[in-house]
Amino acid sequence: MSNVSYYTEEGLKKLKEELAQLEQVERPRVSQEIADARDKGDLSENAEYHAAKEEQSLLETKIAKLKNVVANARVIDESQLDTSKILIHSIVKIKNSVNGMEFTYTLVADSESDVRNGKLSVNSPIGKGLLGKKVGDIAEIQVPNGIMKFEVIEISR
Repeated sequence: MSNVSYYTEEGLKKLKEELAQLEQVERPRVSQEIADARDKGDLSENAEYHAAKEEQSLLETKIAKLKNVVANARVIDESQLDTSKILIHSIVKIKNSVNGMEFTYTLVADSESDVRNGKLSVNSPIGKGLLGKKVGDIAEIQVPNGIMKFEVIEISR
């Protein structure tokens, strides 16, 4: 089952750079650690060897997952997107209907999300609740603390 994710050119480039780092730097480093530990003798009681093998297993899992994400990634031509409603890569300004606080977020794929820098995953509860909304709409979003209401103030690219 493939999960297509949409990225900006910059986001996809970062994913590919991370994959290259893991494959070309981290993988050889871990292999060398295993070889060094193997040279120390009895493997049954060699903690360094077992730790390095565990690290290798985790690294290979991470590489496989990242390869899958990159293989299913699609770059969005943002100039072709509808700006009348909220879609992935929309920059949205919303206002909390209860306390009046305003927030600006860019809706992005999971691997690009960084709430501190205003990048919100489209798969987060707020991201899902905003998708498809238009300026003036009220989004009622179920969060762990209950239902939050946000008014969509502005949509841009």
